[in-house]
Amino acid sequence: MTEMTAEAAADALDRALSGRMDSESVDAIAHLAPHVERQELTRLVHTTMPLQSAVLFRVLDKDDALAVFEGLPPNYQAELLQNLREPEVAQIIDGLDPDDRADLFGELPARVVSDLMSGLDANEREMTAAVLGYPRDAIGRYMSPEVLNLHADWTAADAMEVVRARIDGPETVYLLPVVGAGRVLTGVVSLRNLLEAETTAPDTAVGDLVRDAFSVHALTDRERAAREFLSHRLIAMPVVDEEERIVGILTMDDVLDIIDEEDAEDVARGSGSEPLNRSYLSSSILRIVRSRIVWLLVLAVSAILTVQVLEVYEDRLDQVVVLALFIPLLTGTGGNTGNQAATTVTRALAVGEVRIRDLGRVIWRELRVGALLGSVLGALGFAVAGLVYGWAIGIVIGLTLLSVCIMAATVGGLMPIIAKRIGADPAVFSNPFISTFCDATGLILYFTIATAVLGLQ
Repeated sequence: MTEMTAEAAADALDRALSGRMDSESVDAIAHLAPHVERQELTRLVHTTMPLQSAVLFRVLDKDDALAVFEGLPPNYQAELLQNLREPEVAQIIDGLDPDDRADLFGELPARVVSDLMSGLDANEREMTAAVLGYPRDAIGRYMSPEVLNLHADWTAADAMEVVRARIDGPETVYLLPVVGAGRVLTGVVSLRNLLEAETTAPDTAVGDLVRDAFSVHALTDRERAAREFLSHRLIAMPVVDEEERIVGILTMDDVLDIIDEEDAEDVARGSGSEPLNRSYLSSSILRIVRSRIVWLLVLAVSAILTVQVLEVYEDRLDQVVVLALFIPLLTGTGGNTGNQAATTVTRALAVGEVRIRDLGRVIWRELRVGALLGSVLGALGFAVAGLVYGWAIGIVIGLTLLSVCIMAATVGGLMPIIAKRIGADPAVFSNPFISTFCDATGLILYFTIATAVLGLQ
C-alpha cells in the first residue's frame, strides 16, 4: 500500500463499498481506509448506503470516525447509527458537541433519544436538554451552550487565567461574552484585545475593554439569525433569552450549515421538488421519486387551467392559425420574467433588504422594470413578427409582450412577500406556481389583444 496514492486508495475503497459486502470486500475496506484522507472518507460514507457506510465506519480510528460523523447531515447520521453497535454509538454520542447532538436527536425516535441521553454525564445531558428545548426552526437549537463568560470587574490578567484554564471547554474563545448579575449580557471582548491588555496593562478591567455586542434571541428564526450573522461579518454571536441572559453562542460553522440547508431547500422548491437532505447517490430511488412526485402532481393539476384557457379561445385560433405559433414564446417569456422577479425579491427578503411593509415599493419598482423589459422585447417582437406575418400580427405580439412582462414582473415580485406575510416559504411561490399563473394569464392577455386588434369574433 505504500506505493498507492491517497487518490488511488480512495478509488479502490469506493469500488469496495459499491460491491457486495462479503468477507473479501470487508477485508479490502479495512486495508484501504487508513490510507484515505479524512475529507474523502466523509464523502464516501455519505454517498453509500448506511449499511455499507457502517462497515467503513467500524474500521476508522476514534478521531477519524468522530470527524467523519460530524460532517454528515443529521438524518444520515441517524440512519448510520442504526447499523452500528451500541458501544460505537455511545462513543460517538459522547464525542459530539451539544448542538450537534441535539440535531441528531431530532432525527431519532423519542425512545432512542431517551436511552442515549441516559448514557451521558450530568453536565452533557443538561446542555443537550437545554438545546433540545427550543423549536427546530429557532436559532437556540443550533447554538452551543458551552460559553466562557467573563465579568466586567475582572482584570485582564485574571480573565486570561480563566480562559487558559477552560480553553478546551467552549466551542470558541475568539469572542468572549461579558456578563453582569444574573448572566445578563453587557457586551463582548475579543481574545486579541484581552491578550494585548494582559501584556501591556494586566490590571486593566475587562469592563474597560468591552464593546457592544450583536446578539440574537434564542427563539429567533434560524435563517433570519444566520443572515444577520453574515451581514455583520461576525466570528461569533451571543444568544440570549427574553431577559437578555446569555444562554449560548452561535459560531460560523453553525451559520454556514444553516445557510447551506436553507439555500438547498429554496433551490429544490424553486425548481418544483423537495430537498433530499442527503447525498444523491445514497438516496433510494423511492426517496427521489417522493421528493418530486407531489410537485409534479400539483403542477399537472394547475396546468389544466392553461388548457382550459386555450379551449375557451379555440375559435380565435381557428380564425388566425398563425397565433398558435407565438404561444410558446409568450408563455416562456412570462414565466421567465416572473421567476426572475420572484428570485430577486426572495433573496432580498432573506437578507433583510426587503420587508413585508415594503410591498407597495416592490410592486411599483417591478411594474416599472416589467414595463421597460416589455418595451424592449415588445419592440423586437413587433419588428420581427410584423416583417414576417404582417404588421397587424406584429402589433398583437408587441403589445402582448409588453403586457405579459408588466404582469409577470409585478406578480413575481408580489408573491414572495405575500408568502412571507402568511408564514409560507417564499421559495414555494417561485418557479412552479408563478410559471403556471403567468401561462394562463398571459394567454388571456394574448387572445384579448388579438381579438381587439384583429377584429376577431
